[in-house]
Amino acid sequence: MMTLGCPKNRVDSEVMLGTLKQRGYSLVQDPAAAEVIVVNTCAFIGPAKQESVDSILEMAELKKTGACSTLVVTGCLSQRYGAELAKEMPEVDHFLGTSAYAQIGDLLAAEASPRQVIPDPDYIHNAQTPRENSMPSYTAYLKISEGCDNACAFCIIPTLRGGQRSRTIEDVVSEARKLADSGVQELNLVAQDLTAYGHDLPGRPKLHDLLRELVKVDVKWIRLHYAYPRVFTDELIELMATEKKIARYLDMPLQHASDKLLLSMKRGRDSKFLKELLTKLRARVPGLVMRTSMIVGLPGETEEDFELLKEFVKEQRFERLGVFQYSDEEGTAAYDYADKVPKQTIERRWREVMAIQKRINREQNKKLVGQRIEVLVEGPSEESEHLLVGRHEGQAPEIDGQVYINDGLAYPGEFVTLEITEAHDYDLVGKVVERPNPKDRVLKPRESFPLPVAAAPRQAS
Repeated sequence: MMTLGCPKNRVDSEVMLGTLKQRGYSLVQDPAAAEVIVVNTCAFIGPAKQESVDSILEMAELKKTGACSTLVVTGCLSQRYGAELAKEMPEVDHFLGTSAYAQIGDLLAAEASPRQVIPDPDYIHNAQTPRENSMPSYTAYLKISEGCDNACAFCIIPTLRGGQRSRTIEDVVSEARKLADSGVQELNLVAQDLTAYGHDLPGRPKLHDLLRELVKVDVKWIRLHYAYPRVFTDELIELMATEKKIARYLDMPLQHASDKLLLSMKRGRDSKFLKELLTKLRARVPGLVMRTSMIVGLPGETEEDFELLKEFVKEQRFERLGVFQYSDEEGTAAYDYADKVPKQTIERRWREVMAIQKRINREQNKKLVGQRIEVLVEGPSEESEHLLVGRHEGQAPEIDGQVYINDGLAYPGEFVTLEITEAHDYDLVGKVVERPNPKDRVLKPRESFPLPVAAAPRQAS
């Protein structure tokens, strides 16, 4: 199973893994040994599409040199280009769209299955759908809704994923309990638009209603990802400020600071609203770590617009920032905009914003030297077996920096207190000063290995 793109796509892969496991399939770590290979693709922007195509072709080679007899391509690339891919890639046996991932077991079991299964995107799994967590046993993603009702000018996702489909509070909580029972300590809530949760359900529950129930589940951290800023209730802010289980961390894509660009992006709010919301969040949620993303190079972005963006980044001093270079995607409103920005200009603007953010990160990290912070230990570092690595409350899995532990012992999945001894651009170094008694550890069985994931390149923090 090869997964590309976002954590929401990873959850779809986990449902496919759970479904196939029920059918008697077992996961192998070496692609060359696999009889069935599934590539779950991303088609969000140009580089992601290219990476998906390259990955498919790489796996297709294993039909000649490995054990592979069936190659399945799923996800956003199939949804968007299924017919074209079927013509151009005869080596692929099946293409599944974004709403067909749970049907993979039926597809592989049937003697005469269709080559393309690409229904309109209208499905979302529930707590009863088989799912195999591919993350380390102490953390998991929890998808609370699928699809999106926004119409951002640069984004193809509503076309590929369909309109908003929220899961009921009871269903989300049921899955959260299952994950907690399996040893998960950190729930990472994901959706295309987290703050729109529930508006499509009877009674129109809101995100804060869901969170009030989720905090009753036996986990340590609940982390909020992809919170669209258009609707952000005072009840939600209050809950973030007062409920210890909700991590002091918020992933809120803002995209720009120029009112002209925000309008042409169809973001629904102006820069004054965004600045006031950020001020309110900082004032009411002490120690909040803010992650956001920006886009440079949207058609019509002038140097004046770009200067506004740079000033905004300097003024707000976000703890985490990812910057996307605008990608011209057919089927989006921005594709038809005039005044395209040259690629070299887009790259220069990207470098300039990232250089500003790098300085901010370094300054913020230096302030943590000498402080004591709680860290979730993840295990040995990939760089050196002599170092452990972990994350503090302000570091999300896979996308943010890490904390390296060069002094002291700890188990993966354990929460320990570190004293920070060094600060780097994105990462920290510390020593263990306090940890739980190892004799108190509760070991829970785990049947599968974490699944190998080819993720999109990490956005610099």
